[in-house]
Amino acid sequence: MTLQRAEALAKLRVDLKTRREAMQAALQGDLTALNAIYRNSSDPVDFASESANEEFVSYMADFESRELNLIDEALLRLNSGEYGNCDKCESPIPLERLEAIPHATLCIRCQVEFEKSGFRD
Repeated sequence: MTLQRAEALAKLRVDLKTRREAMQAALQGDLTALNAIYRNSSDPVDFASESANEEFVSYMADFESRELNLIDEALLRLNSGEYGNCDKCESPIPLERLEAIPHATLCIRCQVEFEKSGFRD
């Protein structure tokens, strides 16, 4: 591994940890909002509005939870030394791709093949 790549991966580690903290805070906020919606759902007039809010907040919590899992997996790969290599062909994933999608596990070529297959191995 080149020094430039090692430095870029170290920066990505910091970026992933920062993003993880932001996702945790956002998820906690969503869970707090959901609890507030449940506590205040006794008025039938506000039911439709609260239902729409609940659906949106629930969607955001699910999205943030999935992203948090991807970030955690990327951090585990960083710690084990497996980060930055394609899971399929084992070639290094370009730094530009990792900077755009830090939790990427496939190089662009393998990602395209995966998507063309209809998300089947």
